[in-house]
Amino acid sequence: MSEGPNIVRVAALIADNARVEVLSALMSGRALTATELATMAGVTKQTMSFHLGKLRDEGLITVDKQGRHRYFRLAGPQVANLLESLMGLAFQGAGAHISTGPRDPALRKARVCYDHLAGELGVFVYEQMLHTGVLQQHPGGLRLTEHGREWFNHLGIDTDVLTSSRRSFCRACLDWSERRHHLAGALGTALLARIQELGWAKQENGSRVMVFSSQGERALRAMLVAQSEPSATAQQAAVAF
Repeated sequence: MSEGPNIVRVAALIADNARVEVLSALMSGRALTATELATMAGVTKQTMSFHLGKLRDEGLITVDKQGRHRYFRLAGPQVANLLESLMGLAFQGAGAHISTGPRDPALRKARVCYDHLAGELGVFVYEQMLHTGVLQQHPGGLRLTEHGREWFNHLGIDTDVLTSSRRSFCRACLDWSERRHHLAGALGTALLARIQELGWAKQENGSRVMVFSSQGERALRAMLVAQSEPSATAQQAAVAF
């Protein structure tokens, strides 16, 4: 018997179409009811209750109770990381035979990966931060530079508060559609939240798609390429949908 945790049980649990639909839906970061998840997966409420129980028992999802309602969500970013990696492997394995639908271009451009920005724009942000010295790669992972702290503070993100969080501060997350990395961790979460606060983008209802306004996307790209002060750029480009 091999050493370490047995992954067969978790792998078998995920290898079910209805459960995959549940986990994919919860990748949006929103909490959903059993009824909503049953509709998305195309199964009965009774069947969905069975699947949700299995996923809860294995620690992949949690439930929040509010009055008579129960809302399900992913157990945490580590589950989202696993799912995003599996999506990348599945996408790569499909190769030239993959069939894309009308919403796929929007998902590839910008989407929520649980609680941070992914897709083409997410990868652009990450790579520009490395290029301009906001972030640095080192043997232990990813590091925010002093210049990076000032950059985020100008944008309105207090990095000192984020470092006190028990979750990972900043790390690279492999993007399933781009096959490159985007920014995750508490820093990635704060950045996505700030982008939405500024009105540069909003999450499409019932989807993982992040819709950027033309002004918002221009502001994001200009801020990273030109290394202008984020505070000035944000004030000039704050928009509302």
